[in-house]
Amino acid sequence: MELTEQKLLAIVILGWNGKHYLEQFLPSVVKHSDISNVEVIYADNASTDDSVSFVKNNFPSVRIIQNNINSGFAEGYNKALSQVNTKYYLLLNQDVAVTENWLEPMIDFMEKNADVAAVQPKLRAFHDPDFFEYAGAAGGHIDFLGYPFCRGRLFDTLERDKGQYEDVSKIFWASGAAMFVRSELYHQVGGLDADFFAHQEEIDLCWRLQNAGYNLYCIPQAIVYHVGGGSLHKSNHRKTYLNFRNNLFLLLKNMPVANLIYIFPLRILLDWLAAFYSIIKNKNIGDAKAICKAHFHFILDFKKMFAKRSQTKPSVPPIVFAKSVIFQYFVNGRKTFFDLQKTI
Repeated sequence: MELTEQKLLAIVILGWNGKHYLEQFLPSVVKHSDISNVEVIYADNASTDDSVSFVKNNFPSVRIIQNNINSGFAEGYNKALSQVNTKYYLLLNQDVAVTENWLEPMIDFMEKNADVAAVQPKLRAFHDPDFFEYAGAAGGHIDFLGYPFCRGRLFDTLERDKGQYEDVSKIFWASGAAMFVRSELYHQVGGLDADFFAHQEEIDLCWRLQNAGYNLYCIPQAIVYHVGGGSLHKSNHRKTYLNFRNNLFLLLKNMPVANLIYIFPLRILLDWLAAFYSIIKNKNIGDAKAICKAHFHFILDFKKMFAKRSQTKPSVPPIVFAKSVIFQYFVNGRKTFFDLQKTI
């Protein structure tokens, strides 16, 4: 397909059966993204509702890309972005409300810092707007065992946004709910990994971008509001399965073998403890089964995922939190990102 003349930025919303979200949130995206050299694109992942016709009839300025099958978040974006010719991509979830002047701080920062591969805005919770949102908050981090957390969110503890994270800060991963990334680097490192399907694929991408020598930042002067759980609610067992399986994929692909030798046994043990905890404490047999299934499929795909290490140079970036966030949270009672910093 012939690409159009390159623009500065494409805001690409990947959607699947989300007309109700498009009705609610697309107006704010169109309104607050109407600046020179920026286009808004709706990429439909083979929806069976009338999402496409809704966009076509109500937002003529929005370009539509239609994928012929629903191949998940990762591959859905890869297919759509192969048809977009801009300097930057902004991957935006369909359940995100944006705010006035949200783009300018991110564009300005990326234009001035060639060593930065991707940034994210500050994410607040749409239904509880004084608090940070789970899937990104004020920037993603990870500990040495591979457990993700955020400035503003540790496990299920969400902080109220009191302006405590207003500094432009280096992060380990940018949220896939609103990720601003250089298009050239996105394709250079292979884009999102389709084998993840959904969940933690953005962390994998960000790790590969760092292995390639680039940095990532949160720009809190840009603010969006995210519903979260639009495709899979956090109580859904498939979400548990994908998170546990993909987290092991993440480590296998990106971490040096010397680290994996001692980290994998710890992770397997901790995952089994999580499964037992689900049964004993929460009476949740479904999540325990999902964790077992995740381990089974991880073993089946071990060889395939290990082979992908040849596409990058596995490393542990300096920004990785050198202690266990699980131990600090559940044993030492450190419930905020600031509390974690006291342990360094």
